[in-house]
Amino acid sequence: MVQKHPWSRYVALGDSFTEGIGDPRPESPGGFGGWADRVAEVLSEQALEEKTGDFAYANLAIRGRLLQQILDEQVDVALSLRPDLITISAGGNDIIRPNTDPDEVAGRLEAGVEKLRSLGATVVLFTGPDVGLTPVMRRLRGKVAIYNENLRAIALRHGLVVADMWALRELRDTRMWAPDRLHFSPIGHTTIARMVLESLNVTNDLEPYNPEPLARVLWHQARTEDIGWAREYLVPWVIRRIRHQSSGDGITPKRPDAGPYRTSL
Repeated sequence: MVQKHPWSRYVALGDSFTEGIGDPRPESPGGFGGWADRVAEVLSEQALEEKTGDFAYANLAIRGRLLQQILDEQVDVALSLRPDLITISAGGNDIIRPNTDPDEVAGRLEAGVEKLRSLGATVVLFTGPDVGLTPVMRRLRGKVAIYNENLRAIALRHGLVVADMWALRELRDTRMWAPDRLHFSPIGHTTIARMVLESLNVTNDLEPYNPEPLARVLWHQARTEDIGWAREYLVPWVIRRIRHQSSGDGITPKRPDAGPYRTSL
């Protein structure tokens, strides 16, 4: 039996993770789907089944955004849409940069969370994933863990729902990650959407991931793949950092207004 949910207006805030990068869907606004779209689709379908009225969804996330940009550009817009459900994943792009302080980043996020809670909406806050097994970011594992502990404390203080990416062990599977090794694959986004809905106590029929065992990769094959990855993804990322450019320059939100969920506009 479908678990009835109480929400009618959902707004998603964040960066590339929430925009849905890694999950290409040409028929969707912006050309990407992602976990937030999947969550909105499930909630929208259930609202129709329950005949509880229209369900509206907006996604303000833009790839490459740092925490302060999300706070400055998205929070007030989100509040103007009068949501009763908000998800926010922010600070990850700050944490991966050198010399950032996870305590300081979390302090700024808390100020934004307080503002988002001012309307009484349900707010879902994401922890970062366990990056210990990801070759790109494993050296940041301790920093991510400190940030996550701050986020859990913020959630306790403000009555937030925690979408616990760190506890999502399935994300250790390399098939959960996109070829750039920084974003999630379609399988990863679906797995995360299931976790978010479970955190909200909403039943769903999103297909669980039941993987076949991974094939053994020979050392020389892995090194060849690493070189190809560095050439295609790492070098352009470094060049953008040197030039103070962002992958989100010139990008606008894919769903700036709260409207009915659909796969294309």
